Amino acid sequence: MPDTQMRPLGAQISHMLKDRGVDTIFGIPGVHNQEMYRGIEEAGITHVLARHEQGAGFMADGYARATGKPGVAYVITGPGLCNIMTPMGQAYSDSVPMLVLSSCLDETAARRGQLHQMKDQRAAADTVCDWSEEARTAGAAYGLIDRALTEFATGRARPKHIQVPIAVLEEPAPAAPKAVAQGAKPAEALPDGVLARLASARRPLLVLGGGARGATDALRALMARCAVPAFTTYAGRGIVAADDPMLLGSALARPESAEVFARSDLVIAVGTELAEVDLWRAHPGHLGEMIRVDIDTESLTDGAGNTHAIEMTAENFLAALASSEDLPARFDWTAGEIAKARAGFRAGVEAEYQQIPAICDALKACLPEDTMIYSDMTQFAYAATEIWDMDRPGHWHHPYGFGTLGYATPAAIGGAVARRGKPTMAIIGDYGFHYTMAELGVAVELGLSLPIFLWDNAKLGAIEASMVGAQIAPNAVVARNPDFCRLAEAFGARAVAPQTIEEMQTAVRDAFSADGPTLIHVTPAVLG
Repeated sequence: MPDTQMRPLGAQISHMLKDRGVDTIFGIPGVHNQEMYRGIEEAGITHVLARHEQGAGFMADGYARATGKPGVAYVITGPGLCNIMTPMGQAYSDSVPMLVLSSCLDETAARRGQLHQMKDQRAAADTVCDWSEEARTAGAAYGLIDRALTEFATGRARPKHIQVPIAVLEEPAPAAPKAVAQGAKPAEALPDGVLARLASARRPLLVLGGGARGATDALRALMARCAVPAFTTYAGRGIVAADDPMLLGSALARPESAEVFARSDLVIAVGTELAEVDLWRAHPGHLGEMIRVDIDTESLTDGAGNTHAIEMTAENFLAALASSEDLPARFDWTAGEIAKARAGFRAGVEAEYQQIPAICDALKACLPEDTMIYSDMTQFAYAATEIWDMDRPGHWHHPYGFGTLGYATPAAIGGAVARRGKPTMAIIGDYGFHYTMAELGVAVELGLSLPIFLWDNAKLGAIEASMVGAQIAPNAVVARNPDFCRLAEAFGARAVAPQTIEEMQTAVRDAFSADGPTLIHVTPAVLG
């Protein structure tokens, strides 16, 4: 039966979200958005109370990455919206479906000095998300929410912001209409010329980005029939089987990868922006043709050297390629050539990051199957994302692009909320931990078995190295750290400071079965 009960619009929005499959909302209530909280419990939605709106946004991001469903956050007018803009910018950069719902003032042109007043709140949010709109009626709110959810499901997932005036949230409103079922996208035929170009190539090369994660089965079927070497971006790790002899790894940022591109005669890049943070150079290095496959036309018209642009989902493209009867089986690349290139990439990481790769190997060896990792802007993660092969996609999440410090702890909390009973962990640096350490209280409150691997080199190590490389005397790269273990214990978390690799591994294993979060404080001295 249709719901004919009139409720304040703020309450109806929660009921609508529940009807659309939303089961968790992250946020902080305030006097301006309290009407949005009226219907949360009645609708049967779990609310996670963050300690800061930035934390709420990162939790929604982590939840979305873990589930593939939109992460939803409720925030207040003004400072609440401003505080969540950093997570919105990160979600925009990494194509994460996040829906931010905020209150806003009823009018701002004729009055000044109102609580939480901004000159143009909607426009401010618009700078860090796909779109930001104001709903001035119940019908507009319902329509915008459905528009956002539909776009998450059918296009490139990026955050959206909807604000509703306080008076409109308070007004009685009918229930939202029932959701309209969305039909599946039909399969698409392979564009003309793709197979012919692949058949004529002697040294083709694949580049797979995060946009190809949903095409893992098709990609692996393709590589089983057609031994094409493949790079992945950091976000694309796990798409190619970790033991595939043609896997070049996530080494695009290594300068030597340009030499591999130069030896290819056809590059097929699928679901990747080939952005600065993928390559750290202006051009991949190929001299031949490049076929670019993406659902985002902006990526098809950039300056990466595309010669053939195909607007198509990665799933449809790779499935069509893998099922073709005319697929070539052999090329001039050899497994030995790929292994030699990979060894060179690893050597470069070891030279740059010294003991970190060895600790990465030890950490990887002690993790349970299906562990999902959220990492931060820290040298430990920079090294790990280059050398740590994943056995499945979408299980390592990092703040690429926007590059926000403090991401890992709250994002991992969001992931752990979504993955109750499954292993989830955070990897964060000492400085990044300062940004969002208060969210540790949320993990304690929820009883999350969450290992937080804190890499403490007592400085902004990457910035120091950059300054030295630029011949700048290192300045402002060292801050006084607290006793992290005692700090964690003050929140009610467990804490341990292992002194050896073996102690570190034991601490990590124990943390996955603890009855709350565990801070694992690791320093470079762990290797002696």
